[in-house]
Amino acid sequence: MPLTKDIHLDRQPPDLKAYESGGGYEGLRKALRSMTPAEIVEEVKASNLKGRGGAGFPTGVKWSFMPKDAAGPKYLVANADEMEPGTFKDRFLLEGNPHQLLEGMMIAAYAMQVNVAYVFLRGEYKRAAQTISRAIAELYAAQYLGKDIVGSGYSLEIRLHLSAGRYMCGEETGLLNALEGKRANPRAKPPFPPVSGLWGKPTTVNNVETLCNVPHIISNGATWFKGLSRSKDGGTKLYGASGKVRRPGLWELPMGVTVREILEEHAGGMREGLRFRGLLPGGASTDFLTEEHLDVPMDFTEVQKAGSRMGTGTMIVLDDRTCPVGMLWNLEHFFAQESCGWCTPCWSGLGWIERILNAMEEGRGEPGDIEKLTFQTKFLAPGNTFCALAPGAAEPLQSGLKYFRDDFERHIREKRCPWRSM
Repeated sequence: MPLTKDIHLDRQPPDLKAYESGGGYEGLRKALRSMTPAEIVEEVKASNLKGRGGAGFPTGVKWSFMPKDAAGPKYLVANADEMEPGTFKDRFLLEGNPHQLLEGMMIAAYAMQVNVAYVFLRGEYKRAAQTISRAIAELYAAQYLGKDIVGSGYSLEIRLHLSAGRYMCGEETGLLNALEGKRANPRAKPPFPPVSGLWGKPTTVNNVETLCNVPHIISNGATWFKGLSRSKDGGTKLYGASGKVRRPGLWELPMGVTVREILEEHAGGMREGLRFRGLLPGGASTDFLTEEHLDVPMDFTEVQKAGSRMGTGTMIVLDDRTCPVGMLWNLEHFFAQESCGWCTPCWSGLGWIERILNAMEEGRGEPGDIEKLTFQTKFLAPGNTFCALAPGAAEPLQSGLKYFRDDFERHIREKRCPWRSM
């Protein structure tokens, strides 16, 4: 499988020489020497590569939005601000094989005729910062970056930017504001980043895992990439599982593998004495799936049909000894803290939700609280806020109220959290 074959986190990531010995930068050379930018975009479109950051938008289509004849600079940004609770896939790639990301960025930049690119990295990822900095330095020393890359006439600068923090920095327009040195608030859209992005210039923002697929698509072709998948979405995917499973971790598997296979075969099922109750399939900001959904293929289309989103593909698993109300309080506490305060439904609504859930956990829940929480999930629905933070925060809550309503009612009726005495 393409993304993880050279990654071993028990040792240093491959340097430039080792990466090249395994076929690294062959995709870049092919792109620069025998393909036009338009041909690269079409190959990525044909591969059915969808964005791995959560939204699942077709990558080649996104690249095609970049204007071809824009005056002045254009930018590419790799979104490495991985702060979604339960998500740790990009860290694996950044620390394990930084040249794979950089090669993907270089091919993407050439396809969109971008001459300046940034890696926007979560500030807490200290080891990733070291590995990326070292890899970028190697590329400049070998004249893979800078002027006239490998004699192609194409020039590119790549710079590493360490984020000052906040979950909002992962939203693409909040990220762009932060990259400009401003507060990480979302921007009103339109205009969208390909029209007016970084410093008002055309900009494309792609997730780390998305870009890591690009060298393999160009080296091996769109047909090969599609053949790795079990679904219409092309390629492989890094799937993860956290919670009280036997083997929490991360695995590269064909796109479209079922929830059951990930949970039971790769994560090893639930720990001894515990029973599965549900899971958030794609990080904290997705709706719960339950036992009836275990045979749903994990791709963008099928998970949506089941009433959730695949998101980042990293499951948070709930067992029968963990309080669902307490779990949701913990998640909503995070989202309330991370709200930038730019719009009232988000900062006010999430604060209200967090206080109600906290009261339930402490035995202070009251009749009518469930109805208040239900109202808030509608108040935070898409279209009512500047960005997707609040709608995403509402997803686990609205599905929790649907699947675990008895647990909420018991908290109110018994004036306590029943799990605290277990």
